[in-house]
Amino acid sequence: MSFPEPSTFLRQLFDEAVAVADPMRVVPAALPPKPDGRIVVVGAGKASARMAEAVESVWGPCEGLVITRYGYRRPTAGIEIIEAAHPVPDQAGADATQRMLKLLGSTGAGDLVLALISGGGSALLTAPASDITLDEKQAVTEALLRSGAPIDRMNIVRKHLSEVKGGQLSAAAYPATVFSLLISDVPGDDPASIASGPTVGETSTSADARQILEEFKIDMPDSVTEHLSRETGVISPGAQELESTTNIVVAAPSKSLEAAARLARDRGVAVRILGDALEGEARELAATQVETARGIQAGMTVGEAPVLLLSGGECTVSGRDRGIGGPNAEFALAAAIALDGADGIHAIACDTDGVDGAAEVAGACISPSTLAKAKKLGADPAEALNTHDSHTFFARLGDQIVTGPTLTNVNDFRAFLIEPTRR
Repeated sequence: MSFPEPSTFLRQLFDEAVAVADPMRVVPAALPPKPDGRIVVVGAGKASARMAEAVESVWGPCEGLVITRYGYRRPTAGIEIIEAAHPVPDQAGADATQRMLKLLGSTGAGDLVLALISGGGSALLTAPASDITLDEKQAVTEALLRSGAPIDRMNIVRKHLSEVKGGQLSAAAYPATVFSLLISDVPGDDPASIASGPTVGETSTSADARQILEEFKIDMPDSVTEHLSRETGVISPGAQELESTTNIVVAAPSKSLEAAARLARDRGVAVRILGDALEGEARELAATQVETARGIQAGMTVGEAPVLLLSGGECTVSGRDRGIGGPNAEFALAAAIALDGADGIHAIACDTDGVDGAAEVAGACISPSTLAKAKKLGADPAEALNTHDSHTFFARLGDQIVTGPTLTNVNDFRAFLIEPTRR
């Protein structure tokens, strides 16, 4: 092999996928020439503080306010960085959002608002509709997270319970020019879904939001039911308030997968990319990809180049009520069980933001020895999967991937390294 030990190689591929999405690499290249007039920088998301740092590395100190996750602060000279809670919003995020809206209200024609938006912004940029309390918004958010609802469906609900999402951030800045840079963490890279589209027009209705809550059996406070019985404040795509808004996606899952693929090919590995927008229950997606990996291996003979199977997107885990588990660790655990110690197949599954579910762990790596190691340590993989306790399982094995804050967020990264075993 022309690459290191498999688990080391897979970690290198993941690190490369994260590195090409670093705001310090992608934001400066996307900035227009610095205008002479007033500039106000706003933003929200796990990558937003790093994006603000990148802006000031080119333009120098700027006026502005950005909201990021606790622990994700970056050094900036002029832009104020405020930390708040994710994935469930808190009072710090709500207070900061009100300050941001007030700042935008001070802008006018001829001013430039630079919006820095990334995944995580849905929770961090929080302004509940006036007839809904923060406590009620938190309860609905927590229930949606437990339900396993896909992120695009969750974000439709979030928009219609908000006074800042679904184009309303841009509307607050009108008639100033809004130039929005986005780092995508959503399948398909739809700007309207990234952080619930604060600078993007919205086509869904309050009835759509109500239907989603009913579909996933979310208990709705009376205020939410009442609020969704009428049209909400989201801004339609053709509205005048959005005429001077430009949205540009500067980093996306597809670009990170391609970067990992290039590195693998440079090491003599054949690459197959399954897609960058795969969704579904983590354990079900794992079973499907294991079947694909086994099929590839069955057609290989010793001496052939290894094959790397890559995919991105966002898995879900339904009924997360007991253990400590995230979708990537659950994917890895389900894959290990499905592989059942099969020789020659290693895998990694990680969230590029370094946080898998609610745990400060990016994900996990598995090998043919995973189940044997678990048995020796007395860890039960089936029980861990049944109770959604995958992080505890991999912590016992020492096979967690822990990065700390990566300061970017381009969704999940999954890879199988497949080596031939048939002569």
